Amino acid sequence: MRNWDARMIGEVHKRVHRQRHNWLVLPGLCSGIAAVAVCLGIYSITAPTLRATPQQNASDNNSDPPSAQPVITANPDRVRVDGETGSTEIEWNTGDGSMGFVFVTEDAGKPVLFASSPRGKQIVPWIGKHRYLFELYRDDQRQTLLAKVTILGFAESTSSRQTVSWHVVARWALIVALAAIAYCAVYLSSTGPMRTTFPTEPTSSPRQLHVSRNLLLGIVAFVCVDGAIFHSGLYVSILAPRSYAGRIWRITQAEKQRAPSDLKEVLVLGDSRIAEGFSATLANELGSPAGLKFVSFAEPAASANTWYYMVREVDPTTRRYAAIVIPYGIGYEPNSADPLRISMTAPLLRYADCFHFASGFQRSSGRFRAFIACILRGSAYRDDIADLLAHPAARMTSIRQADKMHSVPEYNGQDYDLVGTSYNAATGQVSFAPKLTEAQKSAFRRSLIQPSQADTEYSLRLQRDWIPRIMDRYSHSPTAIVLTPLPRGPFLELGGFSEGYKSVLPNSVVERTTFSLPERTFDFLEKPEYSFDAFHINAKARQKFTGTLVSELLRRL
Repeated sequence: MRNWDARMIGEVHKRVHRQRHNWLVLPGLCSGIAAVAVCLGIYSITAPTLRATPQQNASDNNSDPPSAQPVITANPDRVRVDGETGSTEIEWNTGDGSMGFVFVTEDAGKPVLFASSPRGKQIVPWIGKHRYLFELYRDDQRQTLLAKVTILGFAESTSSRQTVSWHVVARWALIVALAAIAYCAVYLSSTGPMRTTFPTEPTSSPRQLHVSRNLLLGIVAFVCVDGAIFHSGLYVSILAPRSYAGRIWRITQAEKQRAPSDLKEVLVLGDSRIAEGFSATLANELGSPAGLKFVSFAEPAASANTWYYMVREVDPTTRRYAAIVIPYGIGYEPNSADPLRISMTAPLLRYADCFHFASGFQRSSGRFRAFIACILRGSAYRDDIADLLAHPAARMTSIRQADKMHSVPEYNGQDYDLVGTSYNAATGQVSFAPKLTEAQKSAFRRSLIQPSQADTEYSLRLQRDWIPRIMDRYSHSPTAIVLTPLPRGPFLELGGFSEGYKSVLPNSVVERTTFSLPERTFDFLEKPEYSFDAFHINAKARQKFTGTLVSELLRRL
């Protein structure tokens, strides 16, 4: 019996030793798996993934790559109508650069011309509780149909709103569960003798809980996984190509990889106003005899802080360009757009930018989000991740199509004007010219924004803070920094437009440039005949703006 007991005791010790060895080996693997699960889970959950909405796409229609086949799409094609109307975005492309005509039919009504151009993108803010058919034709007689899309407007029911609230509860419940899993995994990885029960009094337990250490390890693991996925360039390769962040990443990488020319290169920064007003093709025709090559780096919604990081990305040595043209002018920057600015700049950020980038935001919430985006870049891609998880096949298809596009047809601007259209700032009434389509009228109404004083001041602050930072980067460089004013629009009575350009940048900033174009250089373009909305100039003015800018550069450089 004693020999049998000894053998049994020995076998039990062997089993306990093997079990203890397994418990000591597995926790490291559990910790890693849990950290990955938490990182991906929180990024997908903190965005409304249970009710995901696609990342906001760039609204400009001047540089989207053409599709191989005629196409017209709506984003979204099911529009929730809050109150009387909802909105969607229509995008079309004939595929071969030929003229296209978009007609819209409400329910079973009469087709109405919506827009006419080879390609474009427009917001439709008047979707009601109806069915709308958008059709892309080759001709204005509606003989050759190229593509079509149907949009359904619907009212949100009470039950759906209740479902949303349950989604919020479920989202936070999952966050707590994932955090608990991560803590348990790291807790089990701590060293010390193995125990079979959880101690009722941790302070008197022979094995310490190491709460602070385990939490710190969990945070470190979280940051490491985020860095491996989002800071390494892995995720940016699958960003939505037409999203703001995707577009910024693609154009900066394309410019970074472009072989230098033998000419003096001039980089032109800007937002949608420069995108609509400056033609790089025309500028090169005018400037190439004098040895100049122009590169347009204008992107819709990009502000001065985004320009800074775009320039840093494509010109790390500050020696690539002969000159950099920086526009300035009256505008508005709502604080509500902070998440958009953070998201579109995120592909260009580094860990060391956390304080520098965050300092450019007005609200503490914006500064905090910007700081976190530099450390945990995945937090800036929440909407993009949600869209990827909701439509993975569509995302991969769009990436393949974008990769196949090696050239983009020249954009010539909007070919209509506001002659005959008047605006009464006192009453807010608009009298439209009969020649304008409903889509053109709608686009003009959207541009009639009366920004608050805070939004206008925020725009000025961004320019005053970040334009000097760009200058500082090139303070010891042969690159010439050139400032150019922007046309203010045809209706100077709109908020802030009547202010002088001296209110934008102080003289101390202007004097640091190589030269600055006179403040009233483009006053002659501030007329209805040269505009297609309250902020942007049309195709006719595009030619004049480009010609004037190039001639000034040729004369002074």
